[in-house]
Amino acid sequence: MADPFEVRMRFTSQLQHLNASTTSATKAANYALKYSEFSDDLHSCILEQLERNNVNNRANIMYFLPSLCDTAKAHNELGYVRMMERDILRIIDLVAPDDGSGAANVKVVRKVLQQLQQKLYLHPQTVVELEEFLAPRDTALASPPQPPPAAPEQDGAASVARSTPQSAAREQFPNPAMRLDKRQIEQRIEEDRERHKRAREGIWAIAQSGGTSLAQDAEVERIWADVGEVGEDEWKYSREEMEERVRCMDFEEG
Repeated sequence: MADPFEVRMRFTSQLQHLNASTTSATKAANYALKYSEFSDDLHSCILEQLERNNVNNRANIMYFLPSLCDTAKAHNELGYVRMMERDILRIIDLVAPDDGSGAANVKVVRKVLQQLQQKLYLHPQTVVELEEFLAPRDTALASPPQPPPAAPEQDGAASVARSTPQSAAREQFPNPAMRLDKRQIEQRIEEDRERHKRAREGIWAIAQSGGTSLAQDAEVERIWADVGEVGEDEWKYSREEMEERVRCMDFEEG
């Protein structure tokens, strides 16, 4: 039997190294299913990492949840799905806290909630209620808290010290978690770009309902349906083009 501590540590490491690629999410999901006997413990790892990591890591873990649910459903191990559903409010609160430090993750949470609803892991009414719970949080950074009016100072030096740029910044953003360093911002931009690229690629994907032959190709069927009715002139032109192409191919082979 595997050592529970080692399983926990390896899964924690995989959560910390999640990124925008599907490979990292699939690897972590497969690992969680491989050791599904420790599902309660591994689920607690997810919550712990949401508490301890920065805003980008929390977003990556949030994006990981649908992959975990898909893998669990495929293996008929629905414990992870039930625990996600049970703790979804706490997960949202960790990914996008109401103190403004997670305002950048509000859109991430909304996207993942829609995915979970579409895949029937969350009830539509539950998602509506979660959206209402989430609504005030995406404006937390739009109106940063204003410092209270300063009391009259007797000491001129103290007044100057209070008005320095550093002290003003501290008063305007009292929570240090609301500030991101340059590296985290660049990482987030790159990961968002990668996810957007994958989403655009997925737009053109069409599920195959039959075999793989051309006659049963779903994409060809869709294109054919979009063409509309073909007139006699179009058929004649297409036939001439085909005959010309056949002659060219015969000439090249000869």
